[in-house]
Amino acid sequence: MKQFLIVLLVIVALVAAFVYYTFSSTGFFREVNNTESYEVIAEIPMKGAEDFTINYEEGFMIISQDDRMGRRDGDPSQGHLYYLDLDSGDFKPIKLTADYDLPFYPHGISLLKLDSARYQILVVNHARGHTIEKFELFGEDSLVYMATYRDNIMISPNDVVALDEDSFYFTNDHGYTSYWGKLAENYLGLGVSNVVFYDGNYREVASGIKYANGINISKDRSQLLVASPRSFTLKYYNIEETGALSHDTDLYVGTGIDNIELDENGDLWIGSHPNLLAFTAYAGGKNEMAPSEVIQVSNGTELESLFENDGSLVAASSVAAPYKDLLFIGTVMDDRLVVLRKK
Repeated sequence: MKQFLIVLLVIVALVAAFVYYTFSSTGFFREVNNTESYEVIAEIPMKGAEDFTINYEEGFMIISQDDRMGRRDGDPSQGHLYYLDLDSGDFKPIKLTADYDLPFYPHGISLLKLDSARYQILVVNHARGHTIEKFELFGEDSLVYMATYRDNIMISPNDVVALDEDSFYFTNDHGYTSYWGKLAENYLGLGVSNVVFYDGNYREVASGIKYANGINISKDRSQLLVASPRSFTLKYYNIEETGALSHDTDLYVGTGIDNIELDENGDLWIGSHPNLLAFTAYAGGKNEMAPSEVIQVSNGTELESLFENDGSLVAASSVAAPYKDLLFIGTVMDDRLVVLRKK
């Protein structure tokens, strides 16, 4: 009997330790205080503006939109890419993919300037399995489909960034495809997701990441930046001439970082989920909202939380970036893209 009680106590202690680890490592105990220093100047109606990127030189934004809530609830609709002129002041996006006939559920995107008249857009698409679509943008309303990239190594692609016109990196946010495998990754915090490089061939160039999410390249093009929301860290990798990566350092950020954007100075702006369990409940339809946070990382290590909200104004922020005196915030499943200005 005594031996049985000891075994039982050990099991109870292990379960309690696991529960505490899960709650603490996902931000469950984090207090989110609503930031009062910004005012809303516009709300752009758009369901699931999960990712966007800004071209500061020409003053425009490309938005990746997908109604994830509708698909979750059995009412799927075509997602789209949008062009938004940031200097016009009217905040009226132009639908770029209105004539794009293939099923399209866009996710992470990348914008690369090719010359004075052309831009390359890469976008993760979840409509036909998992693919990466390549487009070229001419002006503000002419989008031309170029190619589809598909391979078995695209297990669960989340975000993509172009190294040059013919090569790119993308993240797989999970390493397993089964329900139980994904569950173990999410709650046990297993580091089995990765980064893949394509230059005509696909190869894994970084592994052992806990939920590899947003990805971008530093302003000087020397480092790859990878968001690991499940470990609350921003990972830095040095880019070799062959496209291979060597791990440099990790920066603990204390929040579940999502997409990574660069401003004109090369500082990082990251939409984040301070409470991952609340986000999971929101994404599954069990909660009406999830908290949001926007952080800025300067000079590699200088971290500042610029915006927090309990979800009543901005639910589940996934991307953020400044433009002049404005702050744009996109979300995973909310029905609007929010434009803020500092009071």
